[in-house]
Amino acid sequence: MAVVSESKARPGQAGPETRSGDPRAEYTRRLEARRAMAARQARLYPIIGGLRLAVLIAGGVVLWRLLGGGPSVLAWALLPLGILFGVLVVVQERVFQTRRRFERAAAFYERGLARLEDRWAGQGVTGERFLNDAHPYAADLDVFGQGSLFELLCTARTRVGEETLASWLSHAAAPEEVRARQAAVAELRPRLDLREELALLGDEVRSGLHPEALAAWSAATPVFSSRAARVTAAVLAALTSVAIMLWMGGFGLIPFWVMVVIEVAFAYPLRPRVRRVIREVEQPGRDLALLAQVLGRFEREPFASTRLVALRAELETAGRQPSRQIARLHRLINLLDWRLNQLFRPLSMPLLWATQFAFAVEAWRRDAGPAVARWLAAVGEIEALCALAGYAYEHPDDPFPEFTERAAGFDGEGIGHPLIPEGRCVRTDLRLGGDLRVLIVSGSNMSGKSTLLRTVGTNAVLAQAGAPVRARRLRLSPLAVGASIRINDSLQTGVSRFYAEITRLRQLMDLTKRPLPLLFLLDEILHGTNSHDRRIGAAAVVRGLVERGAIGLVTTHDLALAQITDELSVHAANVHFEDHLENGKMTFDYRLRPGVVRKSNALELMRSVGLEV
Repeated sequence: MAVVSESKARPGQAGPETRSGDPRAEYTRRLEARRAMAARQARLYPIIGGLRLAVLIAGGVVLWRLLGGGPSVLAWALLPLGILFGVLVVVQERVFQTRRRFERAAAFYERGLARLEDRWAGQGVTGERFLNDAHPYAADLDVFGQGSLFELLCTARTRVGEETLASWLSHAAAPEEVRARQAAVAELRPRLDLREELALLGDEVRSGLHPEALAAWSAATPVFSSRAARVTAAVLAALTSVAIMLWMGGFGLIPFWVMVVIEVAFAYPLRPRVRRVIREVEQPGRDLALLAQVLGRFEREPFASTRLVALRAELETAGRQPSRQIARLHRLINLLDWRLNQLFRPLSMPLLWATQFAFAVEAWRRDAGPAVARWLAAVGEIEALCALAGYAYEHPDDPFPEFTERAAGFDGEGIGHPLIPEGRCVRTDLRLGGDLRVLIVSGSNMSGKSTLLRTVGTNAVLAQAGAPVRARRLRLSPLAVGASIRINDSLQTGVSRFYAEITRLRQLMDLTKRPLPLLFLLDEILHGTNSHDRRIGAAAVVRGLVERGAIGLVTTHDLALAQITDELSVHAANVHFEDHLENGKMTFDYRLRPGVVRKSNALELMRSVGLEV
């Protein structure tokens, strides 16, 4: 590990929340403890249910004896029995909720063990909604989709957390930003309790927070802005309450009806806007409850890294914690909903209940609304950092990369693909930079050429998101990543595979005009055309990329393309993968070797599946 990354990683190597340096052992210990607690609550639940039934029967017996002419002293038993029954109802509900919480905690560690045992694919959030065919590498490097990098990493509870993580994986951050994330991830890495508690928030939904709608609602101009109108509504409701009490005291209905007429004259013109307030706050109100839980948990956590301290400082609004402000809005919305209660509805109208709380909600939006976008951004970053911290905790041998400000470069030692199980992952050393700008990778089918491209690209994406990388050591410059690996035709748009590929190559050429040097990954370049055009076109594309300061890899099984190195001199080199035929079966060692491959396995592979060639 490089010197810079060691300084970033050291705080995360131990912590008060992790008893074991082995994540598998720690997850197993916690899983067994959570299951045991859930089982204990499950055994307790029917016992309390039996006690409730016994108390109910005892109360029924007492009531039956009283109605049958029994001693009146038995009536004194009804009150304690009723209180005891109510207590048992509350206790049983708490036991049920506690059991569910322990079961969800057990599921959290089951998912963690599934990741450690490479059984995670298809069990998490795939992030397919973030796929974009126009993105220069997301589809080629399996960033999103089932079995993707996003599914491996994502533990976010809210949509804004998912969107932040997706953005980090889709766009390279500046080195100073990456270092800030590395320090935050290193601090969060041992905080397993924090990640467990965040995972248990929002029981009813996984990703209930809709950031676009919430940000739009909070930033919109309040429907009501007049403080005088709000005071008037409160005064009218108070006077109407006095009129009701006068009526109940025998002073007649005239004061009450006078106040009703005044209230109708005041409230009727406001009805459309009151209904609009109620309609618009319904969805944000539900979302903010989950947001408050995430922020409330974050507010209780002590932090030392610059990024996490700054995040918490950004949450403060006029010296008030956002979780408390959100809780206040939640109370206002709950009180607003009282108007729907059949028993309370007759009183809600003369008390101008909906109007008063519509004013209160809008006052909240006017005071705290501008800060909601900042809270959303903070929650998204918190969850994204926790996702990377969970990955770092589960892969303690993966280091943080070191960034250099010098010319374009990628220098990796023992790099492997993070989506390939460790037991099957063959690591390799690879260096690009300085005079060497491009490697031409030759080899037979299934020898590992495409996997090498994805290994380099995926680690570059992880590195520039702020995560550890699958390597013994990685040093790189800031890079824009572009790939042409998984290019498909489109029947709907009438685009052939060849046209789709050259369109992507044009996109990669355009990326070289931007400030960041390009890391290009080209798999079987231009194999959709004839050999003559392919050789000329491939040489021109690679030469153009190198001349524009890009570095990268180009794979081929057409040995004629290996001659590109002759044109580029010291700026290019040939490397290859080999295969062997053993007992009629093709075997691969996936070891990268210098030079050009000298044999092909196409015919052997065709025969191995039963084709007569």
